[in-house]
Amino acid sequence: MSERQRCTQRESKMMTQKVPNVHSDVNETRSQTYSQALSGLACAFLFKPNAAAEEVSVDGPMPDHHDGWLWLHFDLEDPLTCKSVQSIPDLPAPAKTVLISGSEQQQLYADNACAFGVFAVLGGGSDDAANNIGFVHFAMTETLFVSGSRDSLSAADLLRDIIRSGLKTSGTAGFLEAIIEHVIDSVEDYAKSLAETLDDIEEQIVLDEPGDQRQLLGKIRRSSIRLSRQIAIGLSLIHRMEYENERPASLPPRFATERLGQRLDWLNTEIIAARERAHVLQEEAMLKTADQTNRHLQVLAIVATIFLPASLIAGIFGMNVKGLPLTAEGNGFLWSMALLVGASALVFWLLRRSGILEQ
Repeated sequence: MSERQRCTQRESKMMTQKVPNVHSDVNETRSQTYSQALSGLACAFLFKPNAAAEEVSVDGPMPDHHDGWLWLHFDLEDPLTCKSVQSIPDLPAPAKTVLISGSEQQQLYADNACAFGVFAVLGGGSDDAANNIGFVHFAMTETLFVSGSRDSLSAADLLRDIIRSGLKTSGTAGFLEAIIEHVIDSVEDYAKSLAETLDDIEEQIVLDEPGDQRQLLGKIRRSSIRLSRQIAIGLSLIHRMEYENERPASLPPRFATERLGQRLDWLNTEIIAARERAHVLQEEAMLKTADQTNRHLQVLAIVATIFLPASLIAGIFGMNVKGLPLTAEGNGFLWSMALLVGASALVFWLLRRSGILEQ
């Protein structure tokens, strides 16, 4: 059995159990050190007090003693990441389990010494970004922030961009706030793009311009439903953390659950509004399409009605029996054509007089 399979079995057993008090586990691992390079490490930064972050080489051992705090980001697709995460000091066993798990559900746990969980990240660089939702696993203490991702979206690039943009934070809790704020900003930008797309579709529907509005509206509804689901879960976790956050202020510092909750609540309202608006526009587009289809069918019915007498007359003259009129006349064909045209003209006049052609 491979090391990755053994790790997967251990994490599946532990995820079914209630998350224990992590403080005692931290004390047992406090004496461990980074004796060698960590396999699967994508990037690492050292945050010093009152200074910008310094990038640390991932090819060597991590600094064991420092004045600030350390951020490590792992590629969870690397089969050696499991062993590296298990060797990290200062992290309790449940936090390591969440870090290497394949869970795609948002989670958030906290105790006096450690906070860990999973949060959703919106994929960038795509018109259908909501279908590229990924998940970042994290665990943090006062001096360490560990994260990892296994999906195709560049979660590591997202986090690195936050740092390289000049982020300065006093601790890991502030760093987590910055990450969540960055994720919320990306969702807000995507929500704005959805609103602009819905404006264009609404204008096309009002002007009866042909297009694939229904297909595009279906994609918007699916995207908004997925976003709303993830935002609602995140909002629920934030509220739960706000009520359960009774640990001492020094272990580790609290993060702004109230402010993050307010932003998520407002964002969820916007996404739900976009979803409902897409639903209304989709129904209106279906009604427009049905109305156009009815008009086409009405035109076909009128044409068939106009030429119905002519078809009847042509069918009568086409019978191969004796005694048909005009068969012995030299101008029989001309008289039959005049009869056909006259019958169609009479039906057309009757339809026009009854007002059916004007509807």
